[in-house]
Amino acid sequence: MAFSNPSRDRIKEMLSSSQTIAVVGLSDKPDRVSYMVSEAMQAKGYTIIPVNPAVSGPILGQQSYASLRDVPVPVDIVNVFRRSEHTPEVAEEAVAIGAKILWLQLGISNDEAASIAESGGLEVVMDRCIKVEDSILLPQGKSKN
Repeated sequence: MAFSNPSRDRIKEMLSSSQTIAVVGLSDKPDRVSYMVSEAMQAKGYTIIPVNPAVSGPILGQQSYASLRDVPVPVDIVNVFRRSEHTPEVAEEAVAIGAKILWLQLGISNDEAASIAESGGLEVVMDRCIKVEDSILLPQGKSKN
């Protein structure tokens, strides 16, 4: 069966109920899309956890980790800024750490990664920008419970 993203209503629920986003491939360079998207999501109230083995220092004021397995706190969303062929490994790590959602950014999709994540109990969004979806679906920001 072909993959299809969750409905807009479901994506809104997913974003509303999520707080911690581990961003795989988050660059420490402010001119990169991964940095700009993550900075915007942080400004909207999400906790951003950088995951990038090439960066040892903090990004966006947060400790960076070499892999998802190194992240010491529970993760709601694994947001991926890596080429499609690298996403099955990321999906395996997302399952291993008990994340709830695997989100592949705009331009990134991989049926194997989606299958791995779904088999591990994660919901999957592919080829969508999390910042755009959040801006459309939660324009006033996250409600504080």
